[in-house]
Amino acid sequence: MTSNTNGDSSESSAPDDLTPPQPSLPDVNKVTKDDITASLRAGMADFAARPVMSGFFGLFYAVFGLLFVWSLVGLGKIWMVIPAVVGFPLVAPFAAAGLYEMSRRLQKGDSFGWSEILTVMANQRQREMGWMAFVTLFIFWVWMYQIRLWLAIILQNASFSDFDGFLQIVFFTPEGWTFLAIGTCAGAVLSAVLFTVTVVAMPMLLDRDTDFVSAMLTSIRVVRESPVVMLTWAAIISVTLLLSMLPAFLGLIFTLPILGHATWHLYRRAVPPVDG
Repeated sequence: MTSNTNGDSSESSAPDDLTPPQPSLPDVNKVTKDDITASLRAGMADFAARPVMSGFFGLFYAVFGLLFVWSLVGLGKIWMVIPAVVGFPLVAPFAAAGLYEMSRRLQKGDSFGWSEILTVMANQRQREMGWMAFVTLFIFWVWMYQIRLWLAIILQNASFSDFDGFLQIVFFTPEGWTFLAIGTCAGAVLSAVLFTVTVVAMPMLLDRDTDFVSAMLTSIRVVRESPVVMLTWAAIISVTLLLSMLPAFLGLIFTLPILGHATWHLYRRAVPPVDG
């Protein structure tokens, strides 16, 4: 009896590499303060080119913010009003998706109307933008939850019967100052994280057929390449949006569109186009 020593080698040998190919990440450029200045100018030009359509997205964002605050007051969640207002700019990148598409078409010289922009936004549900929205809303939820945690730990005996009473405790008591200090530090960390993973990820998902993980990694690389300049851009966005909320959120009608358009142009400067 003989053994078969010449068996089928194709059945006994394993493939050389079972690791799936990894998507290649685009190159990133170093961003300078001149890029920020040029992007802001381009953002203002885009707003001036389509003021009604741009203002619509700002108005929608402002109205949503007002309804959100009013609902918190109506539900008696007085303690949530300030953290909600402070954390509201965190969702601005997702709210500006239509503005990115407008700037993309303006830069290419394409004509467009309401239907083209709204259709592109609706189609994002079938792409990776939905995952980025999940990331954004999750961090916003973490922001609100950690504020509630610090309230329970630091201001555990305080009673918030009305908004004026809440402001009195927060701004004019030692416990309130401690709460503000800790909340500000925690909020700064969460804001920096969200900004780092989304600053170019949102416009990149609209511009390219890529996955949200690659978009976030590219965004992180852009911030890592020019940390001081990009964090300056984050500060400009945060301060501008917060100041725009003071007159009943109405300033957002103008500032959100300009910053949204400018973010698109900064993305194009930070991430070279595919065609070079």
